[in-house]
Amino acid sequence: MLDRIGDEVARATSLVRYAPNSTFSPHIHSGGEEFFVLEGEFGDEHQTYPAGTYVRNPIGTQHSPRVGKQGCIIFVKLHQFDKEDDSPVVVDTRDADWPLQYAPGFEAMLLHQFRDEHVVLIRWAPNTPFKEHTHHGGEEVLVIEGSFCDEYGVYPAGTWVRYPDQSSHNAFTRDEGALLYLKAGHLPATE
Repeated sequence: MLDRIGDEVARATSLVRYAPNSTFSPHIHSGGEEFFVLEGEFGDEHQTYPAGTYVRNPIGTQHSPRVGKQGCIIFVKLHQFDKEDDSPVVVDTRDADWPLQYAPGFEAMLLHQFRDEHVVLIRWAPNTPFKEHTHHGGEEVLVIEGSFCDEYGVYPAGTWVRYPDQSSHNAFTRDEGALLYLKAGHLPATE
C-alpha cells in the first residue's frame, strides 16, 4: 500500500504482486480502477495484459482477474475516477510511439487524458535537467527504470513520489536517465 484514504472501500494506490497461477474473485469497480503492468502478465476474461500495458476500467465495470505461470506485479489505483470519465482504455506501450516532446531530452506517450488529469509515460534522457515547475493539481510519479533527482532527494527505480497541488521543484537525471509513469492534475487542492 502506497496511499489509502478511507476504510474497506477506499481511494487507494498500491503495488500488487500476484502469485503464479492465481485468481481473484469477480468484482465490480465501484470507483473505477486503473493499473500499469510492471512485470509478468495480468489477465481477465476480456484479454491478457503483458508488462508495459496500461488499463483503465471505469466506474461500474467488472472482471475476474487471473494470472499465468509467471505471476505479475501491477501498479494500481482505485476509486480515483471522475464520474463522467467513462471510457475504458487499454494501451500496450511496448510497440507504441512516443510522439510528445516536452523539452529536449524528454519523450512522452500519452496514456489517458480527461479534463485536467493526464497520465503519461516519460523517457527522460541521461544528465538532463527539467526547469523548475509547479504541479497544478498535484502529480504522482512511479520510477520504472533509472532514477531522477531534485533538491529534496534521489528517486531510484521502484520509488513512488507524490507532489501535492501547487508544490514545485527542480528535477534532473544523472547518467542512467529514467523511465517514469506520471499522473498529474488529479489531486484536490485540500491534499
